[in-house]
Amino acid sequence: MLDQATYTPRLKSIFNDTIRPAMKEAFGYKNDMQIPRLDKIVLNMGVGEAVKDTKKVKSAQEELSLIAGQKALVTYAKKSIAGFRVREEMPLGCKVTLRGDRMYEFLDRLITIALPRVRDFRGVKGTSFDGRGNFAMGLKEQIVFPEIDFDKVDEILGMDIIICTTARTDAEAKALLKHFNMPFNS
Repeated sequence: MLDQATYTPRLKSIFNDTIRPAMKEAFGYKNDMQIPRLDKIVLNMGVGEAVKDTKKVKSAQEELSLIAGQKALVTYAKKSIAGFRVREEMPLGCKVTLRGDRMYEFLDRLITIALPRVRDFRGVKGTSFDGRGNFAMGLKEQIVFPEIDFDKVDEILGMDIIICTTARTDAEAKALLKHFNMPFNS
C-alpha cells in the first residue's frame, strides 16, 4: 500500500523539477508565481438517453466515478424544454472536478494510456483553447480508459474533458500542456 504522506504523482514531480524552470526561461517570468500551472480538470458526461431511461445516468455516474477516482455528481435540468421532453430537475448527466494529486494522476492516465487507445488517433486539436488558457476536448467513448470493463458497459457514451490552467494566454497554456506531452496535431 502506498504511503500518502510521501507519494507524489509522476507528472507533479516532473512539473516541479523540469517544466517550471523551462516555462520560466521560455516566457521570461520574473516571479515563480507567474508561471502557469494546472488549476483543475473537469470531466462531464451528458446522457441524452436519460429522458427515456433515468437508470442510464446512474450507470454513467458509476463509470465516471471509476475513471476519475472520486464520486461524480449527477447534473439536473434547470429548465423544462418541451421539444426535448425535458422537465425541470430531471437528471441529464454527471460531472466531476479533479484538483491536486488526483488531477495529475488523471492527466497522466489520459495522456499515456487513454489517448493512445483511441481508434484512428491523430492527436488533439491545438486550437481548442478558450482564449484564457483553458483547453477543452471530447472523447467519443469512455471505454478507452482501463478502469472501464468493456463487457459490463451497456452503452457507449462520450465525455468532455476541460483542463483549466492559470495561464493568461492560449500560447502559455499550449506550451504548458506540450511540456506535459499532450499530443497536439498542430
